[in-house]
Order: sequence, then C-alpha cells, then structure tokens
Amino acid sequence: MTTDSTAAIDPPASSGGDGKGKRVGWAFLRDIVVIVLIALVASFLIKTFLVRSFYIPSGSMEHTLEIQDRILVDEITPRFGGYSRGDVVVFRDPGGWLPPAAEDTRPAIVQGVDWVLSLVGLSAPDSDDHLVKRIIGLPGDHVVCCNGIGQLTVNDTPIDELSYIEVPSGESAASTLEFDITVPEGSLWVLGDNRYSSKDSRYNQDQPGKGFVPLDNVVGRAFLITWPFSRFGLIDGHHDAFSGVPSP
Repeated sequence: MTTDSTAAIDPPASSGGDGKGKRVGWAFLRDIVVIVLIALVASFLIKTFLVRSFYIPSGSMEHTLEIQDRILVDEITPRFGGYSRGDVVVFRDPGGWLPPAAEDTRPAIVQGVDWVLSLVGLSAPDSDDHLVKRIIGLPGDHVVCCNGIGQLTVNDTPIDELSYIEVPSGESAASTLEFDITVPEGSLWVLGDNRYSSKDSRYNQDQPGKGFVPLDNVVGRAFLITWPFSRFGLIDGHHDAFSGVPSP
C-alpha cells in the first residue's frame, strides 16, 4: 500500500522538465531576436549619421581608387570641421552629370534583400547615383587652368598634382580643357584624379549648376578602402599639395 500511495502522488518525471526546457528555449530565442534588432538599429544609425559604404563604378579616380573598390565615407566629421582642398568626397548628382539610371530588372526579392542590406551598410545600391571626386576649389576660391607649365592654380598659387593624378604618356597638362572660375558660396569645384578620363566639374559647366557641387549634395569624405583586402588602407587627401594656397 505504501508503494502504491507514493506512486499516486509523485508527479510525472518528465512533465516539469519539458516545461522548463520550453521556457529556456523561448527565452534564448527572445534574447537572440533582441540582440539582432539592436545590432540592426545600431548599424542603421551608424550608416545614416556616421559612416556609409560605397563601391566605385568607374575609373575616373584611378589610380587612387580602382573600379569596384569599396570605400567608407565619413559623414559626421565634415559637419563639424568642414572640408579641405584635396579631400576625396562622395556626392549626389547635382543634375545632369550622370545618364538616367537604368531600370532595375532584378527580381523583387533580390531588390528587397539588397535594400535591407543597404540599411545596415552591407550593400550600396545607390552607388551608381553618386559620384566621387577630389576637391580642388572651396567656396570663394579662384581656380584656373592652366599656367605656362600645365598646372592648375588656386588663388594664383600653382598646384603640383603629379603625386596623385593620372595623365597619358606624353602629356603634362593637368587638364586639356581650360577654365577660369570662382567657386560660389555653398559649393565646391571637383576633379577626378584620372584627369583625362573624368567627367567632372570641367565638363558640366553647361548644366544648371555650372559644374559646381552644392555642399548640401555632399555625403561625406571618403577615408578608407575596405575591399579588395589587398588594397585595404586610408585614402590620401594629398593636402600638402594645397598647403601654400592662401584664403580667397
């Protein structure tokens, strides 16, 4: 009788264990979801306010930047310190610099995944809608091409660009297209490092913006090549080339 009574009041051995296991499993799953959500929100905030990723779609900045390089762009520092001559910047098309964007014919699910990845900076689907160039003239600067030995001058100061620009063999001038401009307030004058293969400020003077890039269109300063890994490193602003330029 004692044995039967004990058996009658003892709870099933596995009942409590199963309930506890389910609770632990759900708690673990909940923690994973929270961590993922926090990571996504943090990545979104970083991408929106601090750093963005872009890839290089053209050869206009060779060999500072190569086609398909992936770069990081600092969005926040220029908001406090402004830009400098020599900075490599990414900016939205001021209007007419790029041909109309081709229709995205990828499957909707692929576009959706790409959009989600772009929120956290793992994809850069809008790279084709942006341009990357080097700042030559700041607001108020008088930029002229070229002096007697083919150099640009900024505020009457010759600029030695041979350390970073690409020119074809047998050529020496910084540009074959002459110009004489003064950069208006709130704008920049930008050129590509692959100077003979870059449709930059020089070639867009017939557009409504007259070749100038509004500061409001600038995403930020490119500072790091992240891929391919063999090219990983900081992007040189070559600020020393402009060190002798006086204020306008």
